[in-house]
Amino acid sequence: MKLSRAAALPTSLLLGAVLTLTGAGAAQADSSAAALDYVALGDSYSSGVGAGSYDGASGDCKRSTKAFPRLWAAANSPSSFAFTACSGARTNDVTAGQLGPLSSATDLVSVTIGGNDAGFADVMTTCVLQSEATCIARVNEAKRYVDTTLPGRLDSVYSAIRSKAPSAEVVVLGYPRFYKIGGSCLAGLSENERRAINSGADHLNAATAKRAADHGYTWADVVPAFTGHEICSGASWLHSVNWLNIGESYHPTAAGQSGGYLPAFRAAL
Repeated sequence: MKLSRAAALPTSLLLGAVLTLTGAGAAQADSSAAALDYVALGDSYSSGVGAGSYDGASGDCKRSTKAFPRLWAAANSPSSFAFTACSGARTNDVTAGQLGPLSSATDLVSVTIGGNDAGFADVMTTCVLQSEATCIARVNEAKRYVDTTLPGRLDSVYSAIRSKAPSAEVVVLGYPRFYKIGGSCLAGLSENERRAINSGADHLNAATAKRAADHGYTWADVVPAFTGHEICSGASWLHSVNWLNIGESYHPTAAGQSGGYLPAFRAAL
């Protein structure tokens, strides 16, 4: 665990070994998080859109009590927890409106960002409503944006975080791969469209991971946790198109937050 205030506990090596063998070490590790100041930034994948149970006070940001930052905070009781992630956020929204809680005392920061900058919502709308060729062309357009423009925007966010929270452990989480190829879906998008969308997610993740690493931040890949739980898997942790609540489409369910994002975040610490 790389968190500065939780790294050292006044116990002997022997006691540590006993705790590990008995399983009590996990409880002690959780209690050590009580000294942490944690801030959760980002877009709808951090705010918990799709998981339900939204905090009415968060308005259009739709911060869910079932979002992974809240789940982690509830389990670990940090000394302070600020949740500023917001549905629809782009990189400039993070720098302009979410960094207020950060300070030199901040120990831990989580963030998901970049998907809205890359036009994720428009990609999915195009693919659902238009032809296969148009869908694939739109995915390729998004990839070009990821290659040419997004790195600089991510740099701006990551530099701003470091400037305001110079001692924090920063965990950058990615996005899931959305479709199981050859899965159970009998209608909807073609397999070529599903492959293109998955490729776009992979492309975005690779670019984000590179920028995170270059800033010395920890990358948390959620794709492994979501494998077997993609749309068309028969056990999906992601909403498909939801015409009754279109904003939840292609977002993690509560199970996706607790079974996908939360374990990936924990593993990164």
